[in-house]
Amino acid sequence: MNTNKYDDEIFFDKYSKMARSVYGLNGAGEWHMFKKMLPDLEDKKVLDLGCGLGWHCKYAIENNAKEVLGIDSSEKMLNKAEKINRDKTIKYVKTTIEEVELKDRYFDVVISSLALHYIKDFNMVCKKVYATLVDKGEFVFSAEHPIFTAEGKQDWYYDELGNRLHWPVDNYFNEGKRISNFLGEEVTKYHKTLTTYINTLIKNGFEIVEVTEAQPAEEMLKDNKEMLDELRRPMMILISAKKK
Repeated sequence: MNTNKYDDEIFFDKYSKMARSVYGLNGAGEWHMFKKMLPDLEDKKVLDLGCGLGWHCKYAIENNAKEVLGIDSSEKMLNKAEKINRDKTIKYVKTTIEEVELKDRYFDVVISSLALHYIKDFNMVCKKVYATLVDKGEFVFSAEHPIFTAEGKQDWYYDELGNRLHWPVDNYFNEGKRISNFLGEEVTKYHKTLTTYINTLIKNGFEIVEVTEAQPAEEMLKDNKEMLDELRRPMMILISAKKK
């Protein structure tokens, strides 16, 4: 298992101070859209791929899910999840999305929040999710938008005064590894086109239910220039698909 960047003490400390870490789902700009795409979770078995601090796992339990499995390859993430989002019906397991072994036709819902841009092989993810879902089970995930990941560096172009001029998009169709700057640290991600996300799901037997390019909630846009700039380009894509 490769070392997870989130297990770096300095990086994890920076991540822990972000709004989505401090305030949970209410601090996540895309959550108001993502939660509308989730199916009814009552009495459902739910899998969270890349569960992080466990916020989505706890949400599933609060909405009467029967059983929740959260997997993540970061020991620091899971240790904190056990502290702040613990529940007797949530099981946290340290493993990677690539290596996790899952029962066939077991889960009703698979969710993943901002984890799949760290995974090189999206086709593998789709095959694995399809196999573990029951018939008509649902796969709902968010990832960094292809426009956001394409150029790689993931930062604005600035003028001489430091004003943000525009967001660079380059090498869009050249999929693969990118080294980005996140929280002042180098992080490895994998760029995929919108075509790859959509067609890979379809080719693996999924029916696309909804595609949304996330925008921050209205209350987050008030007097917050950082959030207002999120309207200048899409940062995240949210996709809901159903197993045929």
